[in-house]
Amino acid sequence: MGNPDFAIPTLEAIIHSNHELIGVVSNPPKHMGRGRTLSHTPVGQFSKDNDLTLLEPQSLDSFELKNKLIDLKPDVFVVVAYKILPKDLIDIPKFGSLNLHASLLPKYRGAGPIQWALMNGDKTTGVTIFQIKAKVDAGDILMQKEISILEEDNMLSLGKRLCAYGADLMINVLNKIETNKQVKGLVQDSRLATPAPKIKKDMTIINWNWESKKIHNWIRGLAPYPGMSTIYCGKRLRIFKTSFESSEVMIPGTILEAQDDRLLIATGEGLLRIYELQIEGKKKMHVSDFLRGNKVKIGERLG
Repeated sequence: MGNPDFAIPTLEAIIHSNHELIGVVSNPPKHMGRGRTLSHTPVGQFSKDNDLTLLEPQSLDSFELKNKLIDLKPDVFVVVAYKILPKDLIDIPKFGSLNLHASLLPKYRGAGPIQWALMNGDKTTGVTIFQIKAKVDAGDILMQKEISILEEDNMLSLGKRLCAYGADLMINVLNKIETNKQVKGLVQDSRLATPAPKIKKDMTIINWNWESKKIHNWIRGLAPYPGMSTIYCGKRLRIFKTSFESSEVMIPGTILEAQDDRLLIATGEGLLRIYELQIEGKKKMHVSDFLRGNKVKIGERLG
């Protein structure tokens, strides 16, 4: 069960393993883009391309879905970046339902664990396989793997590494279940739990009063999508890649340097250097191309 690209490595790993994949569940297709083309989720499209048995229920509470899943006689559900399962579905498989979560639980329970690890400037994160129960991300931990966060990581690059590690970890857990018929779980200490809530639109607006390091971490945590943004000359300016430097205190949001490939902005503490950006109505570009095409003036303010 899954929806985005993040779930596909686990799906592929199961296909190429000794385990039998008897069905895939994903969200139903939606009308997307200007042409309103009906598009499947990445997992749904992958399943159709590979002739897999695909269920795309409108609701997880439907009797039809429950009966179809019971008829499949599954040993286990593998869930990666999908919806919250109702209890009557969780309990259908013989060995319950497993979830791949992109953090070292109980840290970062919620929809945005990859983003929040980067936004908070963490040096390490990881993946967790846990047994699903009714409370979100709170089930017993079956296996974990810690990985380092690289300085150049953004949400996309870190997410790709995590989903690859997570796929391997899931196969290890499935192998253990098949061999031992049980895997002893570690109960999570909910006192150590931290939230990783879904990213909302108002969180993507840059607050230039923040220190440069915090702005930099939020930009990498939300790149390439949805991207942090600000306003320049009345237009939305999305920023995708930056670094930060120390400086004297200046008015936050002020453009201090704009030449060649150097675009420096004052923040509440330190400077933010911009490398990749996208002005409203244009394609994403390197800062040098942006500066050649726009007469950016020293002293102008963003925001």
